[in-house]
Amino acid sequence: MSRPVVVGVDDSDESLAAVDWAADEAAARGAGLRLVNASQWQEHQLQAVKPSRETRTDREQSLLGAMEERVRARQSGVAMATEEVEDAPARALLAAGSDADLLVLGSPGLGTVGGFIVGSVGQEVVAEAKHPVVLVRPDYGDREASAGAPGGDGRRKVVLGLDVRDVKDELLDFAFDFAERHAVPLHIVHTWHFPGLHHHAAAAGHGGPDPGTKAERESALSGAVRPYRDRFPGVKVSEETAPGRAASHLVQAASDAGLVVVGRRRSGAHMGSVTHAVIHHASCPVAVVPHA
Repeated sequence: MSRPVVVGVDDSDESLAAVDWAADEAAARGAGLRLVNASQWQEHQLQAVKPSRETRTDREQSLLGAMEERVRARQSGVAMATEEVEDAPARALLAAGSDADLLVLGSPGLGTVGGFIVGSVGQEVVAEAKHPVVLVRPDYGDREASAGAPGGDGRRKVVLGLDVRDVKDELLDFAFDFAERHAVPLHIVHTWHFPGLHHHAAAAGHGGPDPGTKAERESALSGAVRPYRDRFPGVKVSEETAPGRAASHLVQAASDAGLVVVGRRRSGAHMGSVTHAVIHHASCPVAVVPHA
């Protein structure tokens, strides 16, 4: 059995969506699911009277119990564990996710503007996590229902942003593995517009030589992807190369996707402009995959 999927829980709508997504993913992976509640999430900074430890414990146990029931109703075969942590939320989540395959967080939407609000906790976790982090919007259930409705695609594709000048195996491994596990297509996007598709390339001076013409870029992208096509022959793959800003292309490509995958360097706590833009504006769940 693989390592567990860890999900941070509170009483928000986005947390419910994150629990649903995490339960589905744990089932797909044949993995256990760990529900983690950091008690400080429930306390307002301006609260005049701090609740007693007993009150907080009762509230946390009630919350975790309700989440367990939700998971059982959705994915009855998933093994679960719950954890209450009295600690700073980001620190608690990072510790819980240190031995996990995946760490899942809810992220509230911006309503009519679209996209995510990623608060200080979410940004800290994404910037420092050693394993992939998935951010899930509160409308996850609605999007999945629309995919299965008449006229819906029923199979939400995975979108991957890839810089052919600085190809990272961690991103390709994650995206292909996810697409294969869920039997969905994979759409790989490479764009060129300084500083390039992946924020880290130019920001850290690792952009590499420019592949040149559109035909040369298409050839470079096909070459980078070919070994993964061979390893994952059941995955239907499409490739796209286009001039323009990476974040705009990825957000647009993700409008009808089930997941968009972007990267973040493990060294340093800087997400980079493309990843930052995608996690704030993509309309589907976003996986941020750390890499060397």
